[in-house]
Amino acid sequence: MESTTVKLYSLNYSDVKTYLAALLFIIGNILFPQFFHLIPQGGITWLPIYFFTLIGAAKYGWKVGLLTAVLSPVINSLLFGMPMPVALPAILLKSVLLAMAAGWASQHFGRISIPVLAGVVLAYQTVGTLGEWIYNGNFYSAIQDFRIGIPGMCLQVFGGFFFIRYLIRK
Repeated sequence: MESTTVKLYSLNYSDVKTYLAALLFIIGNILFPQFFHLIPQGGITWLPIYFFTLIGAAKYGWKVGLLTAVLSPVINSLLFGMPMPVALPAILLKSVLLAMAAGWASQHFGRISIPVLAGVVLAYQTVGTLGEWIYNGNFYSAIQDFRIGIPGMCLQVFGGFFFIRYLIRK
């Protein structure tokens, strides 16, 4: 069986590569959700706004992830009205948590694997759900990603692994 190695980075804000990488992932997080919004309830089922944040943070570090996490939802909301402004605080919270968790996990473990990505997704979703519940006071609304978004979480774990491992190895 062929062995593939994945080089992980931790880019700094003083490095132009940080901004170029973040720009590519932001563009991905703008285009990817547009596809899923063609499907009824596609956004809340597939959670596409988080996909490239996970990949950017896991592959290039939390700083790329953080830029992607903050700018992607804001730009999407301004350009397309999705996510709706009322949902923006919860999505920004989860996006930032995702960027931090993915960046930390890839640096800590020094590799990307299905269990590592599953742990990252479970961690940001759990903490983000608690934060959303505290923020909006509605438990049923806060657990929406766990009620409806399981396919999106699986897409993040398995799709993210495939994307990092086979499409952007170097």
